[in-house]
Amino acid sequence: MLDLNANDILTKVARYNLIRNERMIYIDVHETISGNLAGKFVAVPNLINIVARQEYQGVGDTEVDALRDCMGKIKNLEIEDLFPRRKE
Repeated sequence: MLDLNANDILTKVARYNLIRNERMIYIDVHETISGNLAGKFVAVPNLINIVARQEYQGVGDTEVDALRDCMGKIKNLEIEDLFPRRKE
């Protein structure tokens, strides 16, 4: 099918925007095309070059399930709480 390296992961991405307290983050839902992720669909909150900690990422058998799982995990959290902190 596709000529990929053995450990490559290829995904198709749907992007959502979450605006909370006048701040915006992206939630990218990855559909696995080739390779292994945590599930068929994985929803990942991000700031383009900063990805949310794994405990706030959602998984599911459908795009909606992964998004719902993610949204349940981040409900009532401040945006800055989703991302790894820089070690001082």
